[in-house]
Amino acid sequence: MVRFGLAKQVHRLTSLPGNAVVLDPTFPKAMSPEDRQLVMDDGLVVLDLSWNKLERVPSSVTSRQRRALPYLVASNPVMWGKPLQLSSVEAVAAALYIVGEKEQAEHVLSKFSWGSHFLELNREPLERYSKAANSREVVEIQSEYIS
Repeated sequence: MVRFGLAKQVHRLTSLPGNAVVLDPTFPKAMSPEDRQLVMDDGLVVLDLSWNKLERVPSSVTSRQRRALPYLVASNPVMWGKPLQLSSVEAVAAALYIVGEKEQAEHVLSKFSWGSHFLELNREPLERYSKAANSREVVEIQSEYIS
């Protein structure tokens, strides 16, 4: 994303805007349309690291607005078809889609040969998540896909 001018790389977490939404798969609150204003005002942060090797979330992140993404299936070549194993690009696009920035989500994904497949695989749940009133409703919708 940085290479395509779609994101800025930040080397110190302390330099992030205070209310930027940080995508954190360990956090209980799900991304929902109610987060739109936070994302539009202060931005969206994705930590480009391997979550399965992270022992704990850095303390400079825990004091911020954190959200987990709901159940979605990866389309990237490394994790294709695996639920909840999204690349950073897929995670950002999903968050944008959920908060109503669907065109921006499509634009981000368009830079990658497999990007459009992410929306094809997840169109139905993304549409439903984007119409939820809040995190609780997103989690309820998600439970239908998990069961």
